[in-house]
Amino acid sequence: MAVSVLLLFLGIGGDAFSQNRSSLEKEKAKIEKEIKKLNKDLSSVRADKKLTSKQLNALNKKIKEREKLIHNINSQLGIINQEISVTQDSIRTLSGQIDSMKTEYAKIIRALYRERIYLSRLNLIYDSKDFNNRYLHRKYFREYSNYRKYQADLIVEKQNRLNDVSKTLEQQKNEQAGFLAQEVANKKQLNSEKKQKEQTIKGYDKKAQDLQAQLKTKEKQARQLQQQIQRMINEEIRKAQEAKKKQTASTGKGTKPGTSGTSSKGSSNSLSLTPQEEALSKDFQGNKGRLPWPVEKASVVREYGVYTHPSGGQVMNNGLEIQTSVGGGVRSVFQGEVSKVFTGPNQQKVVMVRHGDYITVYTDLESVAVKEGSKVTTKQRLGTVHTNDEGKAQFNFQIWKVSECQNPRHWLAK
Repeated sequence: MAVSVLLLFLGIGGDAFSQNRSSLEKEKAKIEKEIKKLNKDLSSVRADKKLTSKQLNALNKKIKEREKLIHNINSQLGIINQEISVTQDSIRTLSGQIDSMKTEYAKIIRALYRERIYLSRLNLIYDSKDFNNRYLHRKYFREYSNYRKYQADLIVEKQNRLNDVSKTLEQQKNEQAGFLAQEVANKKQLNSEKKQKEQTIKGYDKKAQDLQAQLKTKEKQARQLQQQIQRMINEEIRKAQEAKKKQTASTGKGTKPGTSGTSSKGSSNSLSLTPQEEALSKDFQGNKGRLPWPVEKASVVREYGVYTHPSGGQVMNNGLEIQTSVGGGVRSVFQGEVSKVFTGPNQQKVVMVRHGDYITVYTDLESVAVKEGSKVTTKQRLGTVHTNDEGKAQFNFQIWKVSECQNPRHWLAK
C-alpha cells in the first residue's frame, strides 16, 4: 500500500515536475537566444572602435540575461534535486518491501520443506484412516505452494521496478551533473563579462566620460524641449485671451455672452474658442481611446511619467517615446490646425497641432511637410522621424488639454 501511494505520488509529482521543467527549458532557450543576439550586437559595436550608449546597454543587458540564465539553471537544479529525493524515497521503500517479501518467502520455503515427508502419495495410500486429513493437508500445501510462486513473481516484479527506478535515478544524477557543469560555465562566463565591462570602461575612460557628457546633454535638451513646448502652449493661451479682449472691446459692454462668436472661457487654463473650435474640441474629446497612432508601425520605448535618465537625473516624460521604422512618416492623430512649427534644442523639428482646447505635439522630426496655420486632416502626414546616432527612429508624442499634459495611452486606440 505504501509503495502504491508513493508511486502514485511519483506519477502526479512527476507530471508537475515535467511541466515546470518544460516551462523553464523554454525560458532558458529564449535567454540563450537573447545572449547570442547581444553577442552579435557587441561584436558589431566593437568593430566600430567606439564606446557608445548602445555598447554599454548591451553589456549591461547581457550581464542581466546571464544572471537570469544562471537563476534558470538553479531552478531546474532544484526540480532535479526534488526528483532525485522522491526517486531515492521510492528506492528505499521498494528495497524495504523486497527485503520483507524475501524474508516471508524464506519462511514459506522452510515450512514447505518441513511438511514434504507427510505429503507423499504413498503415505496417503497406506495411511488410509487419516486419508481425509492428509488430503486437506495436501490441498493446503498446494495452495501454499501457489502462494510461494505468487510471492516469487511479485519479488521479481518489485525487483524490476526497483531496477527501473534506479536507472531513472542514474539519469537524474547525470542530468544534475550536466546542469551543475552549465552553472559553473555560466558563472565563469558571467565573471568574464563583468571584467570585460570593467576593462571596456577603463580602457575607454575618456570616451566613457564623453558618453556621460552626451547623456547629460541629452537630458538637458529633454528638459529644455519640455520647457519650450510649455512656453509655446502658454503663448497659444495668451494669444487666444488677447483676441477675446479685443473682440469684447470692439463689440461693447452690452454684448451678451455667447453672441460674440467666442467661448466665455477666459482663465489661464483654457483657450477662448469659437463655436467651430468648441465643436472640434468636443469631437476630439469624444474620440478618447479611439485616436489613431501617430505612426503606422509603433513600439513604445518609454511610457508617460517620471523616469531616471541614463545620466542619473530624473526627467518627466510628458508623452510617449515611440520608435518606428527608419524614414517613417508621422501623421496627425486628428483634424486640426498647425499652430507651431519650431526647432528644438537638439536641432530637430517640432510640430504642434491644435484641436480646439487640445494640442498634440510631435517632436524629433527630420523634415516637416506642413506650415503654421495649415489645416490638417486625421492621418495627414506631418513630417519624417529623425534617425538618431544609434540608428533608431524615435520621437515623442504628447497630448495637452490647454496647459495640462495627458497620458496618450488613454487617448490612442488600444
